[in-house]
Amino acid sequence: MIQVRSQAPDFSCNAYLKGNNQPVKVSLADYRGKWAVLFFYPMDFTFVCPTELRAFAEAKHEIESLGGAVVAASCDSFYSHLAWFSRDLPEVDYPVLADKTGEIARKYGIYLESEGISLRGLFIVDPNGVLRYQVVTDLGVGRATEETIRVLQALQTGANCPANWKPGQKTL
Repeated sequence: MIQVRSQAPDFSCNAYLKGNNQPVKVSLADYRGKWAVLFFYPMDFTFVCPTELRAFAEAKHEIESLGGAVVAASCDSFYSHLAWFSRDLPEVDYPVLADKTGEIARKYGIYLESEGISLRGLFIVDPNGVLRYQVVTDLGVGRATEETIRVLQALQTGANCPANWKPGQKTL
């Protein structure tokens, strides 16, 4: 079972990346030295998912300015990603893993066997590959990128941060 403070499960798979008509290989090892913000969404061509994908596209530059990188994943194929993103989500310019077999979602403990999709899982992995944060929600609840950024900033302080802590406030 995956647990915060343990090594994040490694992965290597094909991914969609804007501007590429062929899959690119992406692995967790590609993000060593950065704070990886890895989020899973249930499937392409749905309703809540594009709102999250757009929100992370808008937040990408801020996350990168904090030494982070955004990576998305679903249990769809590269070709499904290519069709959907090039038609409906051209602003998404971060890698989207094509976890067609659900292997990565299983490693992260969020695969729904009966449906062949993942729950909405968000994981922050530190520059050394250690899982520092995870949150999993049901299929119909989108995430707030502002909270992801706040948590990333709190983790980077290395200190104890009280409830509702914001950058610039005192830590404990």
